[in-house]
Amino acid sequence: MSFTLSATKSIGESLKALWESTGFVTNVYPEGYHLGIWGLFIMMGIACLLIYLAIVKKFEPNLLLSIAFGMFLVNIPGAYNILFAPAGAGGAGGGLLWYLYKGVDWVIFPPLIFLGIGAMTDFGPLIANPKSLLLGAAAQFGIFITFFGALFMGFNEAGAASIAIIGGADGPTAIYLTQKMAHLAAFGNGAPGTADLLPAIAIAAYSYMALVPVIQPPIMKLLTTKKERLIRMEQLRPVSKKEKIIFPIVVTGLTGIILPSALPLIGMLMLGNLLKESGVVPRLSNTAQNELINIITIFLGVVVGAKAYAPTFLQVQTILIIILGVAAFSFGTAGGVLLGKLMCKLSKGKINPLIGAAGVSAVPMAARVAQDVGRKEDPNNYLLMHAMGPNVAGVIGSAVAAGVLIAMFG
Repeated sequence: MSFTLSATKSIGESLKALWESTGFVTNVYPEGYHLGIWGLFIMMGIACLLIYLAIVKKFEPNLLLSIAFGMFLVNIPGAYNILFAPAGAGGAGGGLLWYLYKGVDWVIFPPLIFLGIGAMTDFGPLIANPKSLLLGAAAQFGIFITFFGALFMGFNEAGAASIAIIGGADGPTAIYLTQKMAHLAAFGNGAPGTADLLPAIAIAAYSYMALVPVIQPPIMKLLTTKKERLIRMEQLRPVSKKEKIIFPIVVTGLTGIILPSALPLIGMLMLGNLLKESGVVPRLSNTAQNELINIITIFLGVVVGAKAYAPTFLQVQTILIIILGVAAFSFGTAGGVLLGKLMCKLSKGKINPLIGAAGVSAVPMAARVAQDVGRKEDPNNYLLMHAMGPNVAGVIGSAVAAGVLIAMFG
């Protein structure tokens, strides 16, 4: 007895189709890419290293683990064409990650992350000490210095702005700005599109956030004296519930009038905070703090990592982005500390300059680093709550910096 699987295809033809669908056959690489399948293996090795850092070293594991697995997934030979297959007529037949990536492509995921961050943030230290806002602004100095450095290295305004925002130490903001620039501006002179820079920028941003305890202390010690590091600050005043409710409303209104391009991030940040501080919607606040931000974090990490596909990631520009990113972060830390020194002198020694380093947007890690560096000089010096003011100001500052760059170069 003999049979065929269908009227049009024999068993032999079916087996041949199965073979041709495997990763040994289906990889088609873009022109100019010469590493072939070995590039995919290199990226899978890098992904395994990042998984190790996330699990063993606990480097920003909440997102780095998802990013690393997405990177591993997409570089399996033959996987890219399946996972990112575009939808056909009627929206059918698209790959899983092609659909999930719409959350990044349409710039939906980063504002939703900000909603969750807002619901977890206490702006009390900032309200109690408004001068902290200046330190948060000063820590954005690295963004604008690096912008000009990236221009000098050959990136155009859109790419330079996307790279420079790494200095804010805020992963969602970096993703948001890069994708907005990809929509609003195009690279010229044959350079790759801004969207192609997204994996390197996102991975650099989250890696440097995880490396805050390594990068910041040497800079803080270099720019401050022992006497300055020993300064004890006065306890912050209590902040009323009314102030905490008014704050997000006022900030959103002012941002909307002065810098509308920052409103998607600032608006969602302040909405999340209002849910928390109002006290009347505990279910919504808890959802924003837990289920919502956790789900979006998983999706965002996987699709960003999955964009680190060897033919587009293994480029010279990736190395340049990593170098510029650490420069941006270092200059941002230095900017906050230097303004802290100036404020220390103007206040006649009432402000410890170490809290200026917390002006980057790595909440609450940067504030903890300021506390740790201070306590190494004086174990009884408690700077954490003072550092939280610049730290949460840095979240606002990085979003405002992104809005400025979008308004100027988008």
